[in-house]
Amino acid sequence: MSLPYAVLGFLNYAPMTGYELKKAFDTSIRHFWPADQAQIYRTLKELTRRGWVTVEVVPQEDRPNRKVYHITDAGREELRRWLGTPADPEDPRVPLLIRIFFAGQLPSEKAIALLETYAAALRARLETYARIPQRAAHYAEAIQSPREVFFWALTLDYGIRLTRAALEWAEEAIRNIRNLEKQ
Repeated sequence: MSLPYAVLGFLNYAPMTGYELKKAFDTSIRHFWPADQAQIYRTLKELTRRGWVTVEVVPQEDRPNRKVYHITDAGREELRRWLGTPADPEDPRVPLLIRIFFAGQLPSEKAIALLETYAAALRARLETYARIPQRAAHYAEAIQSPREVFFWALTLDYGIRLTRAALEWAEEAIRNIRNLEKQ
């Protein structure tokens, strides 16, 4: 499970509140690893239990106290251990492909509609990817590490290439179905 390591990775840059972690996810890695607020807080609780994170309670007037999470030396060590282990192969399951596999049982226009909806979602994803560098720019400025920014950009490049390939496939599949009808 990568979520605890993503949290440790962000905390390795700087101490953060749960809210700040959620913003960090949404403006940087959401394109390949989204997390909701509840998941983040559950993960922080578990990381604290394991001794990989500590929590600092910062009193505030007229507001609830802030909980600022800090990575511990043990957390840094665990993060580096995890970073150095081989990744598991990606899950090959693609729900759309089950529909496409059996789409011969549908009229062509319905199969095309499935693919057009998919292609529209892929185009929207590419538009989102185009905005990521601007949203992540302030994190890049904060950590002042061109090397880190380089590796961040590799994840975005992967997402863009994968999405473009999927879009190309969907558009070609639509053309092929239309040509099938002409035969």
